[in-house]
Amino acid sequence: MTHAVPLITLDTLPVGAKATVVHIAPGTPQQDGATLARRLMELGFVPGEQIRMLKRGMPGGEPLAIKVGNATFALRRFEAALVSIQPE
Repeated sequence: MTHAVPLITLDTLPVGAKATVVHIAPGTPQQDGATLARRLMELGFVPGEQIRMLKRGMPGGEPLAIKVGNATFALRRFEAALVSIQPE
């Protein structure tokens, strides 16, 4: 019997950890959700892509530095919360 690793959102991934993008959720209308989800996918946050949490800013843990492929992006917590991932 295999045990599936539960999905989490990118904003909860520990620093140094790797994961695979599973899904991008639409944001709320107040955040212009469809545009935000599209922007994340254009940056490379697409299902199946490998990512790594590089660093969290201080104070408050924002922004989040995320490595996607050969690029590094800074995301706000609410943006990262839209990305469902499966940790490695």
